[in-house]
Amino acid sequence: MIKNIIFDLGNVLLEFKPAQLLEEKYSDPELRERLFHEIFQSPEWLLLDKGVLSQEEVVELLTIRHRDDALEIKDIFQNWLEMLKPISGTVALLKQLRDLGYYNLYALSNYHILAFEKVYKENDFFQYFDGMIISALEKTIKPEREIYQKLITRYEIIPEEAIFIDDTEANLKGAEEFGMKTILFKSPHELKEKLRDYTIKF
Repeated sequence: MIKNIIFDLGNVLLEFKPAQLLEEKYSDPELRERLFHEIFQSPEWLLLDKGVLSQEEVVELLTIRHRDDALEIKDIFQNWLEMLKPISGTVALLKQLRDLGYYNLYALSNYHILAFEKVYKENDFFQYFDGMIISALEKTIKPEREIYQKLITRYEIIPEEAIFIDDTEANLKGAEEFGMKTILFKSPHELKEKLRDYTIKF
């Protein structure tokens, strides 16, 4: 019996589309591709998620390494938080689950400290959660085993009674290793149908 439903944040409840951000800012496709790799696929980006480096430290490291793109890198870091918009369909679904009152709801997400502070302040849906594990605050990230263990231990979750929703296969596999059910997020509508497969009623 499912008693706990666990949500990722990025691209599940909040948009995270760096490629779209770069496309809106720069017309040169080679520049966009280069910046995507230099920033969003950098080791430093993961260390931001892990709470090991601050955004200021990351900007300094990246601009030293990629001097030719230093101005663009600084500009992106000044504006990238603006793309973190709520995904209305999933937010509505989360509220429905809260209103039912049958399930414990949790967030388990890789998120930078500054980004989390911003979205937490701006979005009321965080009040629906019974608990949250945010990577930068815990100094561990998905799919590391430690972050799932923290969730299970802190909130006394029986993994076989939990569903974890994420948009990344590797993160789902990490949860499955503890015995959780998982759903790969693609859209709010599909998520609702897949939850119904677990006899969750709306």
